[in-house]
Amino acid sequence: MNNIIWKIKSFEEITTSELYEIIKARVDVFVVEQDCPYPDLDDYDQKALHLWAEQDQKVLAYCRIFNQGIKYPETSIGRVLTTEKGRGKNFGKQLIQYAVETIENRFRTSQIRISAQDYLLRFYSGFGFEDTGKKYLEDNIPHTEMFRK
Repeated sequence: MNNIIWKIKSFEEITTSELYEIIKARVDVFVVEQDCPYPDLDDYDQKALHLWAEQDQKVLAYCRIFNQGIKYPETSIGRVLTTEKGRGKNFGKQLIQYAVETIENRFRTSQIRISAQDYLLRFYSGFGFEDTGKKYLEDNIPHTEMFRK
């Protein structure tokens, strides 16, 4: 795959076209594919760094990154997704790697807390995230809180 562009922007830097594609990707994956109606627009986008890969202005992989004290006392990563078009090409791994590097470089910490869907526990453990034992249902999907020291 060529023409892959990685972007990282604050909410204020995102263009309306980019925001549309980001929200479309989140709705496609979390609401439609996972059949999970939930309030995606949660007033946290304005406080996040947005990291994504795109090709031809279409989102392939995406996540939100938060500084300390916004979602958790530690930094965090959320709304992690790979779109149907982006799957099977290691964009998810690149995305988490870039997110971790962004946190280490911009926020000067390697402590990251996430809320992981249970089927992704092994995936995240490959990046040093550990199961905290805190398990819960979020929008009827089993999640586990994970922490990276």
